[in-house]
Amino acid sequence: MTDSPVVHLVDDDESYLRATARMLTSEGYRTATFPSAARLLGALSAASRGCVVADLSMPEMDGLELQATLSAAGVHLPILFLSGHADIPSTVRAMQGGAMDFLEKHAPREQLVAAIRRALARDGIEHDARERLVALRRRFDGLSRRELEVLREVLRGQMNKQIAASLGISERTVKLHRTSIKAKIGVNSAARLATLARDAGFSDRWLQQGGT
Repeated sequence: MTDSPVVHLVDDDESYLRATARMLTSEGYRTATFPSAARLLGALSAASRGCVVADLSMPEMDGLELQATLSAAGVHLPILFLSGHADIPSTVRAMQGGAMDFLEKHAPREQLVAAIRRALARDGIEHDARERLVALRRRFDGLSRRELEVLREVLRGQMNKQIAASLGISERTVKLHRTSIKAKIGVNSAARLATLARDAGFSDRWLQQGGT
């Protein structure tokens, strides 16, 4: 079970970190402060919840490098960047990299809180989507090898007779496997099964290669 959402504050300005953390705590948010990007990276994982509020200009690793490193590590928390001055090229790069927002470092309190509220809402939506995907893949993992073979043929659009001939089994056995597959995945139609299989990551390459 993952922890409740945390606002991860990253800035090499210790006084700013303390002041911002106090302000957000008074607004009811859980916070964690980090004096460098490296310290933050050591504390996060793909299961982390919340958002990151990072200074764009930091020594050793700046905000844009932090953003790229988090993405490469599979940590997809929404990121808000803070900057002491307008920097259009950096803003563009940050947004292209998936940043949630870009604010002046001393933006009004209400503006920062509103941006954090949006970021945490997006984290909640994306977390729920990831949880649904994990649960869906778990259902497909419960299929037997033979059921996966039948599923592959179903996704190719093959009829029961064709599947039976391809796998060297009877049509009745194919029907039984198809019924079992639908029951395990929780669907009633081949069309819905195909949609969920795609969502779970059964790609065209898997169909062509006949892999599991």
